[in-house]
Amino acid sequence: MKFVTFQLRATPAGGAGAVGLWLDGQGVLDLALAAQLAGETLDAGSMIALIAGGPDALAAAGRLAANPPADAVLAAEAVTLLAPITRPAKNVFCVGRNYLEHVREGDRMFDRKVELPAVPNFFTKAPTAVIGPDAQVRWPSKLTQAFDYEVELGVIIGKSGRDIPRAQALDHVFGYTIINDVTARDLQRSHVQWFKGKTLDTSCPMGPWIVDAAEIGDPTTLELTFHLNGEERQRATTDMMIFDIPAIIEQLSAGLTLEPGDVIATGTPAGVGFAMEPKGLLKGGDLMECRIDRIGLLRNTVVEV
Repeated sequence: MKFVTFQLRATPAGGAGAVGLWLDGQGVLDLALAAQLAGETLDAGSMIALIAGGPDALAAAGRLAANPPADAVLAAEAVTLLAPITRPAKNVFCVGRNYLEHVREGDRMFDRKVELPAVPNFFTKAPTAVIGPDAQVRWPSKLTQAFDYEVELGVIIGKSGRDIPRAQALDHVFGYTIINDVTARDLQRSHVQWFKGKTLDTSCPMGPWIVDAAEIGDPTTLELTFHLNGEERQRATTDMMIFDIPAIIEQLSAGLTLEPGDVIATGTPAGVGFAMEPKGLLKGGDLMECRIDRIGLLRNTVVEV
């Protein structure tokens, strides 16, 4: 199932979104209305609330998807998709340097000996960085002259846990989405800690939906691609990660509670613009397209401000 947060196009921008299911070829199923019409018990007040509902909520959504009340189905052209989790309760957790060839291109760029990380390199992006599909990414050109892209698989936590063992890690996953970890490379370097260069407003496009874990199946078999203005820049598969998803969850949750709706961006493959010669950085008017198998397409444009 493809879980979305949406607004009716007639709704003023900035209003609260509703939770739904994207029904291929049919439109968007408003889950709160559908549950009311069908007599299902389902808290669809927000995506985080739905996720926190656990297996019962997932089963209820499945029944509604299988037999959607006609009055709760909206035409696709009548809605605007937002980030599936429009305002995460915490910062988005991220993993840096998690694909071998990306490590190599970064170390080559700075004339360093290639050295693989011994543990996941965690950093975060603020909730104010999150935007949805087709939204504009602001490039503050007076602040950064090295604006870059990174296609990443996003993991959505479904069940709370701390000190989660590797063998149980995937039991805590609700589903998967696409994230573009837009980065100000010059700020990333000058501030030493990555946070400032990674968390500018609108620098975390997410979407277009969350696909539940059962539908994705094995998350190590997904292909990621990134295109800039139609030119392919990145292509890799998730089995190329240095730290796979169970390892990431195990190490991130050590002494730290993960909760329903927490978001983890799992790293980007080689092909970032800053590592190219000449540099292939972002500029105003650029169209970014992130694709991941069995999830879909996340498209955003860059606007200079």
